[in-house]
Amino acid sequence: MASLKDKVPPHNLEAEQATLGALLYDWDAVGTVIRFLRADRFYSLQNQKIFSAILRLYNRGQIGDLLTIIEELRQSGELDAAGGVAYVSELTDKVPTSANVEYYAQIVLEHSIRRSLIKISSSIIAKAHDETSECVDILEESQKLIFDLSDSRSTTTYKSLQELVSPTIENIEKIYKHRGDYTGIPAGFSDLDNMTSGFQKSELIIIGARPSIGKTALALTMAADIAIHKKIPTGFMSLEMSDMQLMQRLVAMEANIRADLIRNGRLSINDFKQIQDAAARMYEAPLYIIDTPNMKLLDVRAIARRLKLQKNIQILFIDYIGLIGNENSNIPRHEQIAEISRSLKSLARELEIPVVVLSQVRRDAEGQAPGLADLRESGAIEQDADLVMFLHRERKSNNTEEESGGKFAPVMTKLILAKQRNGPIGDIEILYLPQITKFVNKDKYH
Repeated sequence: MASLKDKVPPHNLEAEQATLGALLYDWDAVGTVIRFLRADRFYSLQNQKIFSAILRLYNRGQIGDLLTIIEELRQSGELDAAGGVAYVSELTDKVPTSANVEYYAQIVLEHSIRRSLIKISSSIIAKAHDETSECVDILEESQKLIFDLSDSRSTTTYKSLQELVSPTIENIEKIYKHRGDYTGIPAGFSDLDNMTSGFQKSELIIIGARPSIGKTALALTMAADIAIHKKIPTGFMSLEMSDMQLMQRLVAMEANIRADLIRNGRLSINDFKQIQDAAARMYEAPLYIIDTPNMKLLDVRAIARRLKLQKNIQILFIDYIGLIGNENSNIPRHEQIAEISRSLKSLARELEIPVVVLSQVRRDAEGQAPGLADLRESGAIEQDADLVMFLHRERKSNNTEEESGGKFAPVMTKLILAKQRNGPIGDIEILYLPQITKFVNKDKYH
């Protein structure tokens, strides 16, 4: 038989009263606890009312004390619900000082999270027993609730220059000692890496282009170089192509075999030898492919966290942002994309890895070099991104193909670095090899 304790939600009234008492002692302490405390995180309704009154005064820029809090509660008609004058007055007797206010507030937060976990668990159990609910929907909602709860524990703080100077100088000294080396993850294109010093941690990187210009080919070329040749754990999320299609492209790129020959099976014995050699190099590569279509933003974040935790990926590619769904499908698409863009930027910061996201550009950009204004569906992508680059080349007619050596001839492509938050911008020329759907440095092509 369950005890009474098992039925009472977790709470600590002493910690709640100590927190409120400390705030009445020291009004400056309000700024410390509002980083992670809200009124609904108090278990006692009385304490919720008092904390709400404290927040109202604080937001109006007024100095709060025992008298002003009581008056605020009286004006709002909540004084009786808050326990009356006697209860509010007794709060200052609970603590002798405000020195431990953050410790008390953390106890309040921990018990609030435990209550929320119990509530979420009960909801999940009820939905799991309801056979009219789809399992996928239950999982999605459960993950969202848990992640939202996890985010509630994050706190915002500040650092003084005194705290930041020493680690900054140490980092500069480290870069100086390794001058010439890239500080981030090299993308494999020398001109690009020289301009960016590699893809940096916590950056959101956008690669934009019109359809069939080679966004996926460029991303795969970069991912292959990073994972297969540099052995850096890499995640590649494709919402458009299956893992088998991606693998066929990777084999073609790595073995230097025409992709169409792999697709139709017209391979020679020598081709098979090249494929086997390429497969041997790829076998141990830390490249992790996710090919789930119709992914929601929540799924993307959950899988990214799992890849970071289990495989320690150092960079993540997502192909492409326009195919990521939003849990709230009722809002306009440009608002959905804006939310997705912000979330991917926060994901890069949370995991401390570069997140490279492919994006289509507007139809108006067809035939001309695209710019930041051409990013499709939302200007938020331009705002959130640390690095934005575009692929551009003229589409060839049949006559042009014949003059330049046929449809498999290398094609000069412009990589336009349109935005870099911490570095220069400019244009880079790279070669596209359509026969193996791969990009290469133009000065290293043979």
